[in-house]
Amino acid sequence: MDFSGKVALVTGAAGGIGEATAKAFARAGAKVVAVDRDAAGARRVADEIVQSNGDATAVTADVTKAEDVEAYVKAALDAYGTIDCFFNNAGIEGDIKPIVDYDDSVFDQIISVNVKGVYLGLKHVLPVMLAKKSGAVVNTASVAGITGTPMMPAYCASKHAVIGITKVASGEVARQGVRVNCVCPGITEATGVWSNVSADYVKNMNLPMEEVVKKFTAKVPLGRLARIEDVVNVTCFLASEKADYVTGQAINITGGREMH
Repeated sequence: MDFSGKVALVTGAAGGIGEATAKAFARAGAKVVAVDRDAAGARRVADEIVQSNGDATAVTADVTKAEDVEAYVKAALDAYGTIDCFFNNAGIEGDIKPIVDYDDSVFDQIISVNVKGVYLGLKHVLPVMLAKKSGAVVNTASVAGITGTPMMPAYCASKHAVIGITKVASGEVARQGVRVNCVCPGITEATGVWSNVSADYVKNMNLPMEEVVKKFTAKVPLGRLARIEDVVNVTCFLASEKADYVTGQAINITGGREMH
């Protein structure tokens, strides 16, 4: 996939799937705007892209604050003049507890980052794309937005909401040449969600890590957890011209888990 001459904005770019996708965009020729509330992390990712002969700038932002979202859009326009691809990815997983034990403030925080953050990103990036009648947005949902996920009520609720707002946005902007899709990864290695979930199983179920991995992979027909590159590849495809006739979709990247 070729992103030469394109500008890709990535939120949650300081680590995990966001970092890997930002670097993939850069390798394919895009100019990258790396956004994260972790200023040092965003700067590191941008610097590493530049050191690899790419073009990137870093922006510090809290995606729950409208003024910060407006600022990262302005920074992208000031640096590169437009936004062609938007990976609306920033998110957090929260506590792993049943509903009856869940802390209200943590629930509010998860909804604020994972839902309001996605909403604000759409609200302020879409006008840029609508003005030029082109652009592609990929939101990050989850298999937790497709199925129920015990012990993760806030995360599950938030990712169901991301799928819903993806469908709404895609319907609003399709006739103006802008596409909006979302990716729904399953449990993915080397991410915060997997670190927290696996640590919870090790601690509370007294299982060694090897058994935890077996427990989760046993539910996946393809026989392994997702790798970050699995998510990156689908994200880049959806953002590319190869997916010009794809919009309003929630693409599962689960190895078939939700089907079985």
